[in-house]
Amino acid sequence: MCTNYRPPEADLFEAFTDFPAPRFDYPRETYKDYVAPILRLNDGEHSTDPATFGLVPYRHIPAHIKKFDTMNARSETIGEKRSFSGAWKKLQLCLIPCASFYEPNWETGKAVRWQIGVEGGRPFAIAGLWRAWDDPDGPSLSFTMLTVNADEHPLMKRFHRPGAEKRSVVILRPEEYGDWLGARSTDEARSFLNLFPAAEMVAEPKPLPPRKKNSSGSASDPASLF
Repeated sequence: MCTNYRPPEADLFEAFTDFPAPRFDYPRETYKDYVAPILRLNDGEHSTDPATFGLVPYRHIPAHIKKFDTMNARSETIGEKRSFSGAWKKLQLCLIPCASFYEPNWETGKAVRWQIGVEGGRPFAIAGLWRAWDDPDGPSLSFTMLTVNADEHPLMKRFHRPGAEKRSVVILRPEEYGDWLGARSTDEARSFLNLFPAAEMVAEPKPLPPRKKNSSGSASDPASLF
């Protein structure tokens, strides 16, 4: 599962040749409810849009309902879970531009944040779903990352707590981008939901720097690290 990642800087969007570079600001790293770029087809045109990380943003969860996270969607149950099934059945597919993503490694007995990317350090895209919302200030978009089981993956099985199921985001190859976005059925879309070869990935420890204390003496929000 991935709940924190780093989008490419705007000048690196040339890696996504059919899509314009973002014309909006976004944080260096993305956490739940942060805005980041997604790539999608909008009336047949290639579009780069700001969207909130988490298909159901916290602001849209009623106050009487316990908060739940929707940054990741399990490929096995995506057509059944209420939070995701609508976007999946409507084929609201997107690409999530990524420079690297982060996962906890417990091999030392405690969680150590690791940075994961593809060989050569090039930007890549993660398979995602998007959804539109009507907000008081106007329409907005949100997104989620699709994940698959990684219990047997040489790299991705190294992350998350011992005994927990291992999961991985779905990394797509550049030659798959157009076919993924243009999938005409959920069966066709599902054919893209595969593990990326470990031999083509790179990973290393990347602990967060110590959080700054705010005026109240408590640790600051991750956004303050940007």
